[in-house]
Amino acid sequence: MLLVRPSCRGVLRRRLRLTAKQSSTVAPSDNKAYSKTLLLPKTSFPLWIDPAKSEAPFRERTSDALYRSQWEHASGRLFVLHDGPPYANGHLHIGHALNKILKDIISRFHVTQGRRVHYVPGWDCHGLPIEQKTLQEMKKDAKSLPPQVIRRACRKTALREIAQQKAEFRQFGIMADWMNEDHTYRTLDHSYEMRQLRIFKQMVDKGLIYRRYRPVYYSPSSRSALAEAELEYAPEHSSHSVYISFELVDIPSLHSLSAHKSVKLLAWTTTPWTLTANMAIVANPDVAYAVVKHTESDQVFIVAEERIRALSEGLGELYKVAIISGTELVGLQYKPLFPGPMQTMEVIPASYVTTDTGTGLVHCAPAHGAEDYAVWNAMRRDHDLICHVDADGKFSNETPHEGLVGKDVLQTGTEVVIGILRERGQLLKDQWIKHRYPYDWKTKQPVIVTATSQWFADLGDIKGNSLSALDDVQFTPSQSRNRLEAFIRLRSEWCISRQRVWGVPIPSLYRTPPHSTVEEAVLDSDSLDHILSLLDTKGTEYWWHGPVDEFIPPHLKNEPATWRKGTDTMDVWFDSGTSWSMLTGLEGQADRNHLADVCLEGSDQHRGWFQSQLLTKIATSGKTCSAPYETLITHGMVLDQQGKKMSKSLGNIVSPLSVVLGGKDKKAEPAYGADTLRLWAATVEYWHDMSIGPVVLSQTAETMRRIRNSVRFILGNANVAHNASIKTSRADLSLLDRYVLHELYKLEQTSLEMYATYNFPKVIQTLVNFANVTLSSLYFDVTKDCLYADPVDSKERRAVTMVLEQILSTMTSVYAPVLPHLAEEVHDYLRPRSGESFFTASWKPLDESFCDREAASDMRELLPVRSVVLGLLEKARARKDLKSSLEADVEIVLLSPDDASALLPPLVKVLEREKDLLKTLFITSDVRIVREDYATSSSAGWSYAETVDIPEYGAIIVQIRPAALSKCPRCWTYARPADAALCGRCEDVIGHSARS
Repeated sequence: MLLVRPSCRGVLRRRLRLTAKQSSTVAPSDNKAYSKTLLLPKTSFPLWIDPAKSEAPFRERTSDALYRSQWEHASGRLFVLHDGPPYANGHLHIGHALNKILKDIISRFHVTQGRRVHYVPGWDCHGLPIEQKTLQEMKKDAKSLPPQVIRRACRKTALREIAQQKAEFRQFGIMADWMNEDHTYRTLDHSYEMRQLRIFKQMVDKGLIYRRYRPVYYSPSSRSALAEAELEYAPEHSSHSVYISFELVDIPSLHSLSAHKSVKLLAWTTTPWTLTANMAIVANPDVAYAVVKHTESDQVFIVAEERIRALSEGLGELYKVAIISGTELVGLQYKPLFPGPMQTMEVIPASYVTTDTGTGLVHCAPAHGAEDYAVWNAMRRDHDLICHVDADGKFSNETPHEGLVGKDVLQTGTEVVIGILRERGQLLKDQWIKHRYPYDWKTKQPVIVTATSQWFADLGDIKGNSLSALDDVQFTPSQSRNRLEAFIRLRSEWCISRQRVWGVPIPSLYRTPPHSTVEEAVLDSDSLDHILSLLDTKGTEYWWHGPVDEFIPPHLKNEPATWRKGTDTMDVWFDSGTSWSMLTGLEGQADRNHLADVCLEGSDQHRGWFQSQLLTKIATSGKTCSAPYETLITHGMVLDQQGKKMSKSLGNIVSPLSVVLGGKDKKAEPAYGADTLRLWAATVEYWHDMSIGPVVLSQTAETMRRIRNSVRFILGNANVAHNASIKTSRADLSLLDRYVLHELYKLEQTSLEMYATYNFPKVIQTLVNFANVTLSSLYFDVTKDCLYADPVDSKERRAVTMVLEQILSTMTSVYAPVLPHLAEEVHDYLRPRSGESFFTASWKPLDESFCDREAASDMRELLPVRSVVLGLLEKARARKDLKSSLEADVEIVLLSPDDASALLPPLVKVLEREKDLLKTLFITSDVRIVREDYATSSSAGWSYAETVDIPEYGAIIVQIRPAALSKCPRCWTYARPADAALCGRCEDVIGHSARS
């Protein structure tokens, strides 16, 4: 390592005896005439992107046509990137753009590696979002229209939205055969729906599908059951919480309870509306309970002993009268809050009751809670579940209090329940609390848990095999494995039915035997064989309007019964989750463990598509089946540049199409082009949440400009070399040339590794650093003199242009997956009218001979000295001693080591060996290397110097001073003798030109 310290003039005077030589005056000349002899850069390649000229002309070539070409002609290994289908619902947002661009970078990289890429974009076409959009456009309510009218309108909406999104996706330069329906997929296509139904039948055949009346997440806002994957949790939701008393019946003599006229069980709940469906109080047999007296009301309650202090702080003083065990509580009878089929109810045991919150006693409504249902079901009670909630989330006509009928359970219904209990003296306290609460992730409205009859998939056996299958799956980022595995572990069943009009039907029949009011569901292998054969011929739409008699299987035709067809549709996660089945017949899938090499989606798909693919694949393929994907890549959410979630109300939405094409006000929203948007997507650490906004886009555009500027410099200088008949060899390269090619080799190797491991930000970071530091600040800067002023066929210039051409070739390969339009633009510039895509040729990496560690080592010695020189030149500029670095000469004084036996250090060796390179490296007019006893006769008007310490050797002194010779009017270097019109080099060039 070099240690730099300023040298004082006293040291210089002692060690150097300097003499002055004034610079000669510049000879008069015709500067304009001389400028015509320079090889100045010439190129029509633009610095800034104009989407209409730089991208649009290459869109078809690098997207649709390229996909078809590589699919037909590529001979390498099959690479499958399986597309998770977005909803065909509205204009694309910035998250869509990020998702598709990341996928496209991966696809294009594998195309450059000669592989045959399978990428088929898809769309999720059923379910609530499209149905809602359709009804909004029709300005109708679902109840006011016949189902068949809604379905026709939904199909029309979905197809229209797909066409719109196709056109928008193409603006991002996504390589796919967009216009060929065989190379895209839609979950509404007949072939897709039939594959889905056959997978459903396989699960029925294995006994994995059943119907049950039980509590599920239900969204009143969408009037449908929801799976866990369709929930999002609001951390600041407010609920009305209440402390409610339940009076014991026939007070036992236990622990002197009979001494009190009234003893009540005290429970706490945040869902007061469920109290009409109360069927038990749950106590933990292992918890100690206390009989307490409430000083304010003089009432006697039973609560968990551990909760007395906390309850006293919130409810008023409670003092302990007696202790009673949880076991002794179990079986005690109490009066129901509302009249119903049960005259008395009882305390039942469950271990899930804790003393962390509440009273240690839990109000149990089996129709409105999974844990309550599990406990009640395990006790095998004869009573049917009590449920008073209808499909709109309101109290039904069966509610045991007429004041509640028709009230919304989460709003006015809750208030009315509280009012009733307050009037009866059963409400001890009510208050609002904020807590985490589930919402419908589409309507953004709160959900409820309520009992409905639904179809379920049993995940009990599936999830163990699913978790085992994930052992062979790679995750990016690695921690996302924990998220997916946790979601799977938590599930025991999957509610797959939805109460929607628009969707794939669950083809179940229902029969009611004569003289019975009980309806039976019929869904078995024989009935499905018959029904699916009909639907395969006549289309799934036939299920809705075909006569029920046609769907009754032959072996049931003669049964006396009343039949009807089911109206439930399948969960859209089942729709998209079965998309892996499209990959089973692909050519090249033999001997592959996984159908897809990569699936890439947002982090929300751990609870959605990633999971539903895995579960349906394992459910239909056996215990030792592999996962449908080999690698799962997860990206975060896109936020505004302040880190806030984008929303229309905040006005902070960034439209990807506005980024590409510009907004109405081009000054406020300039047209950055698709490549700038793609560069942003490749620059951000996509595995985290990321930001975008005007400042971020402006910064990205500047990065894009620097990359294009590097390309433009090379195109403006290197293609002159095509006019030279004599080519150069690697042996003619300078140390600087070899070093730059070594850095180019490192760039390429890093990029290949990072592309293969999906670390695109590292690719861009390395590329930009190479362009800014190695090229712009070093190689381009120091080679301009050679490129502009040397003869076109000089050995030095040919070497530089050879290096530039290699840089352009390799750099284009590096950025092509991210910036395909730029790659095509450069390719077209070099091979105009060829009509071929840049991606037609495979990426051929540089061979190992470009890895020049010796050149890298030598340059590591020289570059710190260059930094010292540049620092001294900057000082001289600041003090107005010079304007151009060419006005200076550099003198490097090698000081004798303190130890005469010291070995010559690498720096000194390189300085002496590469002395002819130094003035090029420093961009000065001359560099001299002298020993410390060397004397000059300079008496310069100014000079600047620093000492560079060389550990374990000694030091060198770096000094700059005015150039000794005069300025050459052609090349502007101060290398012209006073009595000459030009410097020696320019004289040779001019003479050579004249002779030519």
